[in-house]
Amino acid sequence: MAALVLFVRAIDALSNALGRMLAWGLIAAVLMCFTNVVLRYGFGIAFIWMQDVYVWLNGAGFTLGAAFALRADAHVRVDLFYRPADPRTKAKIEILGTVVFLLPMLAVVWVYTWPAVRLAWMFGEGSQNIGGLPGLYLLKSCVLGFCAVLGLQGLAQAAKAALLLGGRPEYAPHLTGGLR
Repeated sequence: MAALVLFVRAIDALSNALGRMLAWGLIAAVLMCFTNVVLRYGFGIAFIWMQDVYVWLNGAGFTLGAAFALRADAHVRVDLFYRPADPRTKAKIEILGTVVFLLPMLAVVWVYTWPAVRLAWMFGEGSQNIGGLPGLYLLKSCVLGFCAVLGLQGLAQAAKAALLLGGRPEYAPHLTGGLR
C-alpha cells in the first residue's frame, strides 16, 4: 500500500507542477493575443509568428492541463448517480470509469495520433502560415503528452479510490467530500 501512496503523491505533484506552469503559459497567451490585437488594429502591424505563439500556447495549455483539471475534479461528469452516492460507491465508479472509459479512450487517441506526430517530427513540420513558427511537431506532440499525463492522473485517481476501498480514506478526499 505504501507504493500506491507514493505513486499517488508523485503523480499529483507532477500534475500540480505542470498545471501551475501551464497557467503561466496561458497568461502569456492572453498577453500575446492582446499585444497582437493592439499592434494589428492600433498600428497596422501584424506578426504571424505572434499569432502562432498564442494559439500554440493555448493548445498546449488545454491538452497538457487536462491532468491538472482531473486532479482538481474540474472535469464534467454525469452526476445522476455519482453526486448522491456514498464514498465507497464513488470509489467503485471512479475505478470503473478509469478502466472502462478513460484509459481505452486515451489508447485510441494515442494510436490515431502517433502516425501524424511521427511524420511531423520526421519532416520538421512548421506552421502553415507564411512567416509562422517552426516546430509545429512540438505542438502535435502535446496530444501524446495529453494521453500520457491524463492517463497517469487517471490511474492516480483510481489508486486513490482503491486506497479508500482499502480503508485509507485520507488519500481520497475528493470522494469523501473533504478538502484537498
